Amino acid sequence: MNGEELVDAVRETEATALERLGKEKALIATTDASLERADVLRAAGAAEARARATFEAWAADEPDDTAREAFEAVAETEADHLDRVETLLGASIADPEPDPLHEFLAGLDSTPERVGAGLVARPLAAERTLLQVVNFFINEADNAAADEFRAIRSETQATVETGAEVLDVVCGPDADWVVAQKAAEDAIGTAYDDYAETLTGMGLDPKPVC
Repeated sequence: MNGEELVDAVRETEATALERLGKEKALIATTDASLERADVLRAAGAAEARARATFEAWAADEPDDTAREAFEAVAETEADHLDRVETLLGASIADPEPDPLHEFLAGLDSTPERVGAGLVARPLAAERTLLQVVNFFINEADNAAADEFRAIRSETQATVETGAEVLDVVCGPDADWVVAQKAAEDAIGTAYDDYAETLTGMGLDPKPVC
């Protein structure tokens, strides 16, 4: 296996979860059904802040040079994303508590697991939700915000490519690829379970209406 093949495998096995994470209900789940401009921005900023904190923590104790440099770079990207969201909001966003996804990520110790879950799975899930943020601002006729989130989404998607490249460096034996893929699939599963449980708690069906 190589990095690109792992990404393709994760996209295939988690296709349903990723599709649902990209539906209109994503914003209802992340904003607690408060679809106001400021609340959408705060939810988007909180997601960036959580990612920044995760990658900063990993960079601080990662023994592999290639992975550590990637974690540092992504932490800087997430910090930049947060700054851009705060500019749109016109206010600072307080550091949020970790959500279930980032609690899961925090419990990963091995480099292949971290790369698979953090550099592949997390951006695969995040870019789906960011699509709905873009759509929200298109519907609000806020072209500047929509363009900003298009750029943030594109940069998030690029992290998946970085993850594939880093996996090619840090994974050796087949066992490394197995744990990396499992961690990636479990991360997306955790994000989807949180989404589904949140919507169910609101009395909404997380499954799309056909």
